Amino acid sequence: MSALRVGTRGSALAMAQCSALAARFDAEVELVPITTQGDTDRSSLAQLGGSGVFVSALRDALLEGRVDVAVHSMKDLPTKPAAGIELAAVTKREDPRDALVARDGLAFADLPEGARVGTGSPRRAAQLRLARPDLEVVDIRGNVPTRIARALGDAESGRAADLDAVVLALAGLKRLGLESQATDILELVDFPTAPAQGALAVEIRADDAVARAAVARTDHASTRASVDAERRVLAGLEAGCAAPVAAHAEVADGMLFLTASAYATDGSRRLSASHAYTLDSTKPAELADAARDVAERAVAELMEAGAAALIA
Repeated sequence: MSALRVGTRGSALAMAQCSALAARFDAEVELVPITTQGDTDRSSLAQLGGSGVFVSALRDALLEGRVDVAVHSMKDLPTKPAAGIELAAVTKREDPRDALVARDGLAFADLPEGARVGTGSPRRAAQLRLARPDLEVVDIRGNVPTRIARALGDAESGRAADLDAVVLALAGLKRLGLESQATDILELVDFPTAPAQGALAVEIRADDAVARAAVARTDHASTRASVDAERRVLAGLEAGCAAPVAAHAEVADGMLFLTASAYATDGSRRLSASHAYTLDSTKPAELADAARDVAERAVAELMEAGAAALIA
């Protein structure tokens, strides 16, 4: 059998997480880096709209037969299914929380009044403004080391820091071996994360039984159900992956729990809904029913409270 060609974005983070995942496939693999719109367009995520900008080029390569598998950060995946493509695996989720990287080892509560904090995420920006209205939130883009350098500087390049802190996904720091750079971990109760944050999505062509068998062992049932519930919130609110929406679900103690939140981008308001489903088993069909049920109830509650107008 020839090597399984695995497509991924070419950033250091994407290559690192894809390499670690591909080592678990039941096949020899060849990583194929692919440049996406999100890698070349330096506009803010809010302007880009988010939906598909990190995914479309990989999906095109998959459908055209240039790769056999496409690996994505699942939070970048549009909620609408793509014709001819199957979500073959959802990996066990890494720690989904966000992390603060700040000068002088500062924790979030210790940032001085008026501190400049960088993020490219409208959700994170809204949460920062809600928690600390005194902060100046700065829209930034770039790979993980570039963003860290905005807060800590870079002695090698001589670049000076121009921010007091940046907020990043803890999962990305861990996968790059940069977890020690985090000066504070932002807890989910106040900083719930993007739907599917921390999980990887493995897509194949829908008719490719060989690729399906090769990646099957990397599918994690409870993570798949959890991120399905989270992404159904996005779909139900008709919000893209760059919208100021957070959702976190988990399977624990025989239940599937979901909390979803929608924010005003200026940080003036947060709407939240929490729901749970008691599981009789962890069979895929019941997990899927549970994800659908809690998401539908959360969306209905958020819409009744005015979420559509809030995130528009």
